[in-house]
Amino acid sequence: MTASTDPKLLERLVCPVTKTRLAYDEERQELVSRAAGLAYPIRDGIPIMLAEEARDINRE
Repeated sequence: MTASTDPKLLERLVCPVTKTRLAYDEERQELVSRAAGLAYPIRDGIPIMLAEEARDINRE
């Protein structure tokens, strides 16, 4: 995690689409919802929890 990302915050966040848990991808700085097939970016330590900002992980 980046120094400015609070680990406790990440534990509490869920996918806004499916309301399921998220997995942290440290290398890409993303929170991944496998249920929704989306990866939400973390920018400057802030998770961007908007579906329109998420990357479709099924298109890789």
